[in-house]
Amino acid sequence: MYGLADCNNFFVSCERVFRPDLEGKPVVVLSGNDGCVISRSNEAKALGIPMGAPLYQLRELVEREGVTCFSSNFSLYGDMSNRVMSILRAHTMRFEQYSIDEAFIRLDHVPNAEQKKYCEDLVRDIRKGVGIPLSIGIASSKTLAKIASKYAKTYKGYRGACAIRTDEQRRRALSTFKIGDVWGIGRHSRAKLESMGIETALDFALKTPDFAQNVLHKPGLLTWQELNGLDVVDVGEMSGKQSITTSRTFATAITDLALLEQQIADFCDHCARQLRAQHSLCSQMIVYAHTSRFRQDIEQQYLSEVVTLPVATASSQELVNYALQALRRSYRQGILYKKAGVILLKIMPDNVQAQDLFDTRDREKDKRLQVAMDKINSLYGKRSILLGPQLDATKDEKVYIAEHKSPLYTTDWDSIITVKC
Repeated sequence: MYGLADCNNFFVSCERVFRPDLEGKPVVVLSGNDGCVISRSNEAKALGIPMGAPLYQLRELVEREGVTCFSSNFSLYGDMSNRVMSILRAHTMRFEQYSIDEAFIRLDHVPNAEQKKYCEDLVRDIRKGVGIPLSIGIASSKTLAKIASKYAKTYKGYRGACAIRTDEQRRRALSTFKIGDVWGIGRHSRAKLESMGIETALDFALKTPDFAQNVLHKPGLLTWQELNGLDVVDVGEMSGKQSITTSRTFATAITDLALLEQQIADFCDHCARQLRAQHSLCSQMIVYAHTSRFRQDIEQQYLSEVVTLPVATASSQELVNYALQALRRSYRQGILYKKAGVILLKIMPDNVQAQDLFDTRDREKDKRLQVAMDKINSLYGKRSILLGPQLDATKDEKVYIAEHKSPLYTTDWDSIITVKC
């Protein structure tokens, strides 16, 4: 049996750990440049604040209802995630982290009759030890476990843990679960299924496997099997992204090439770290920057360069070098660039790297250097050691807006809470 542990309203919950006065009050966390809502407390949801809503459209509601807004604080969220995941990892023989706030755990070491109580205790221990509320769904497949976790999160009577064991429980759970909310069913798949009269997960599960295969191909068949209780999805394979993107909208438009280079270098390094984390390489990259489409009074430009690498790599140094060359080829002086980004494509496992007869780069040396840099940044903070062209942390506030950012409570000595007796 699997358990899917899912942190409730994770970013908001991280902020509330250090602001207990906000329990029971509406709270939202905003995206980069304080743009859109990316996390909501239950109280904020009850006010009708939708996910992804731009803050400027909510100003009146925020002021009227006393909604507390936080700028994104990913250093804090990452550290709190590590604390939760370390406890989950210690309580299972097999652990697979799926995202910053979700992980699958195997419960085979716990007798079936005791699994729900075991997960309830785990939810209580994490809330007590870390301060983060958690929900755990228990089922024979990962997709069913995710569905069970949604019910555990929605209904307090489950005490943080919901189990789907019998076929009757499975059918009852699927009968009220919308097909568009099923893990693995995207927007286009949902529209296709709904056009065929399939509204719930049970509607889809009652179809034949041939139907699932014909309509949604292999991913659809895997989802159908999972909904019928078969464990066929490998999280390790699914978590390996086929494209990796880092992009930002700037607080004020950038015209200076050197400053734009710093942004692109920082984006490249962030993407490369994700590549290395999933043990992958990439052989193609897109570098882009563009003006604001809302500004009709300025010259518009969309800068976009596709770079094909001679040898697949996950080296920050190499990716930054190619990205900056591409940027310099297309950059135009005087253009007001409002947004930029880097996309890594053609991603493959790092154990199948093809060699190039004419490649003269010392890749073993590159790898040792990268390992050393990653280790230093892991121990002392991700900006402890940077590449030359990378964004200087001291210039961050000049480029991005973060008017509501909380302190780095757990990762910065100067931000540690002071207790007065």
